[in-house]
Amino acid sequence: MKILDADLPGCKIIEPQVFGDSRGAFYESWNKPKWAQAGLDLDFVQSNVSISGRGVLRGLHYQWPQPQGKLVSVLEGEVYDVAVDIRRGSPQFGRWTAVILSAENKREFWIPEGFAHGFVVLSERAVFHYLCTAPYLREADAGIRWDDARLAIDWPVSAPDLSDKDERAPFFDAISPDRLPEYRA
Repeated sequence: MKILDADLPGCKIIEPQVFGDSRGAFYESWNKPKWAQAGLDLDFVQSNVSISGRGVLRGLHYQWPQPQGKLVSVLEGEVYDVAVDIRRGSPQFGRWTAVILSAENKREFWIPEGFAHGFVVLSERAVFHYLCTAPYLREADAGIRWDDARLAIDWPVSAPDLSDKDERAPFFDAISPDRLPEYRA
């Protein structure tokens, strides 16, 4: 396994060691002792799967006051995956990074607590998997407008298919600071 630093400190791109032959392939998508030894000592409490068609954009989502760290991957298809640092006081506050995740490249993306997350489907269909460090809480559910000019995310689509919730998400600067996580060095 290779762990690569993403453009934002704390976010990691994981490239698993893949074993393949004429029958197919095998790789470990999570191994707590190995990952802890590599500096990612994580505890997951919830696993989610979403299935979406081409052009569907989900995000930018986060939870507050009970933030979630997320280890995400794609089991089928391809997505453009984005993390945004929304921690008040962070040197990278408001900055984003992105990675292409696909069933073919088998990459995983670690998004720590305190980051907003979203993705858009680039393939005909995508099966997206999340491992989360905290359970989903409806009352903590929050979001940021996907096309906020302040964030200037370089999405590879201009007119995505959005949920009503994501269409109505507030702009970043309209979110009260007490509804954002705090940076801890």
